Amino acid sequence: MLDVKDSVNRLAWTTEHHFLHIQARHDFMRAWAVQFEMAYTDFRVIQMALQLGGEHDLLKRFAAAYEAVYAYEYAFAAGGLAGFDEQFADKMADYQTAEQTLLKIIDEIKALQPA
Repeated sequence: MLDVKDSVNRLAWTTEHHFLHIQARHDFMRAWAVQFEMAYTDFRVIQMALQLGGEHDLLKRFAAAYEAVYAYEYAFAAGGLAGFDEQFADKMADYQTAEQTLLKIIDEIKALQPA
């Protein structure tokens, strides 16, 4: 598998910190939006590495887990706390489950990275 350690580490950090940011009810800020956009780039880099490495099952699970987290993050990116609450006010436990699932899959990808 291609060495994509930086993308893997950044995506893990962003996934965790964005969840904690929203869970703590912090307001939307420009840095959050930049991180959100960069996380998508990291996702695509990892996705490409998994494709090239023939890791099709892991790729499928990774993409599904990322898309689940993306839905929550996009609601916040597009509408701040009000936009998030409009769609997911009573779904924080589901968001946390999605976040934890993605982080576990990211750990699997980390294990495939060259030393």
